Amino acid sequence: MQDQLESPPKMTPLRQIRAVYDEKTIRVYQAYSDVIADAALLRGTFASPPFKMERMTWIKPSFLWMMYRAGWGLKDAGQSRILAIDISREGFEWALTHSCLSHPGELMSKEEWLNVKENAPVRIQWDPERDLYLQPQTHRAIQIGLSKQAVELYVNEWIQSITDVTPLAHNIHELVLNNKIEKAREILPIEKAYLPIKKT
Repeated sequence: MQDQLESPPKMTPLRQIRAVYDEKTIRVYQAYSDVIADAALLRGTFASPPFKMERMTWIKPSFLWMMYRAGWGLKDAGQSRILAIDISREGFEWALTHSCLSHPGELMSKEEWLNVKENAPVRIQWDPERDLYLQPQTHRAIQIGLSKQAVELYVNEWIQSITDVTPLAHNIHELVLNNKIEKAREILPIEKAYLPIKKT
């Protein structure tokens, strides 16, 4: 009888922003070379050079998707350092407001999408979320590409702090390799469904 009264586990929505965040900031991840990472950690934001302001830069709220993209920081020298960047929630929501999908959706024609894309400094892409084995999940994780004005705002206004989490990535990877999945899960960043700032 008790089993019948219990609610079934909720399925994760197909597209849902999940992140580490508090009242003021939200954490995103990027992977870079030693040169870019060291300069960013020293300055507290990205320094140009070596960071290239003219290029689109992708930020990812999902730790495990970042691990998949960078191979736990072991994929190549250009992604050897995993950085956790805490940015203002106002900045994050500005990015979402001024974005368009990387590809035309079903609700607009290609011509309409090209027009929106031309005027939007931010791209949104939804890719399969990953588990501790970096296998694709049925639900998706958001990737946010910043260009033009968005990069300027990101570097000069939104970034509040930068932390090198490469050791954490390597530690979790080592636990997974040794099949200590529960221990790995215990030290994963706790990401929860993102709730936008309440307008007053």
